[in-house]
Amino acid sequence: MPKKIRTLLSGLGSVNGSLMTILEAKAERLKNQYGLEFVVVAAADSSGTAISEKGFAIGQLRDFKQAGGRLSDLPEGTTTQITEAIQAIEFDLILEGSPTNIKHGGPGLTVTRAALERGLTVVLANKGPLVVDYAGVQKLVKRHGGQLAFSATVCGGLPVINIGTRDYVAADISSFKGILNSTSNFILSEMGAGKSYESALTKAQHQGIAEADPSLDVEGWDTASKLIIIVNSFLDTSASLEDVEVEGITGIQPMDFRETTAQGKTIKLLATATKKKDKFTLTVRPEILDRTEFLGRCDSWEMGIEIRSDIYGHMFHKNRDREPTSTAAAMLRDAVNLLC
Repeated sequence: MPKKIRTLLSGLGSVNGSLMTILEAKAERLKNQYGLEFVVVAAADSSGTAISEKGFAIGQLRDFKQAGGRLSDLPEGTTTQITEAIQAIEFDLILEGSPTNIKHGGPGLTVTRAALERGLTVVLANKGPLVVDYAGVQKLVKRHGGQLAFSATVCGGLPVINIGTRDYVAADISSFKGILNSTSNFILSEMGAGKSYESALTKAQHQGIAEADPSLDVEGWDTASKLIIIVNSFLDTSASLEDVEVEGITGIQPMDFRETTAQGKTIKLLATATKKKDKFTLTVRPEILDRTEFLGRCDSWEMGIEIRSDIYGHMFHKNRDREPTSTAAAMLRDAVNLLC
């Protein structure tokens, strides 16, 4: 018999919405191949929580939310906040996909702390808890014996965190470079094709790539947040956003691209961590790259990374990530790896 994983969904936006679709479509595969049956016994949105001891029909719950429903309006719904629900019900796993807040962590940090204090398993797509309090969250894991995974917080399905934490055994990493935000990369690619910043942003918003308020993406803070998670998780450095020199793409003009294109070059928003005398310098800024370079060839909504180390050499990885499906899949990957 498969092991039933009593699951709480925190936030029912695009990522956890896609995750519900995956859980529904892959239910038999998860039972047969991994011996796991995910039973959603609770969910939370901004209106409150809904709790079902026997478990919700995942497809119906997803469809209800996608139609604009509020969990507090369900027969099982209540205006009780999720932190109260965490204390009141028995569950094994929390999938945290609420809106990110990089200033104070938002509800995601409160939820993460509450679950880890109970020694539970937490999987994050939400960057906020790690950006605001990476060290504190990890201390809770060690203190209470819970489990935490967060590969979905950086570059969707591209397993940047897993590669860094698992595959660089005994390595000294000297530099990291990455295009970590598909929205800004799409806009820059459109500008490279002759579009203005305004028209490129509008196109990205119409295609659902950019948010109505794209400031975190285009001003570089989403990229900086991901860099902080990378630095803290596998570059053996403790850092916060204040340690990153950040410049976004809003000041780039079409003229800048005309000049670089004529030289066989392009402009990319790069996150870099460069080691000098045992200390990493952290930057997020537009940089001119040759089109023959690996990251210079990462276009549209692609993201990519380069890592240099002493014993593994110079490695390159990239993905093409337009939809939230791959981020949701990364959450499932983390959950399965922790629970099997």
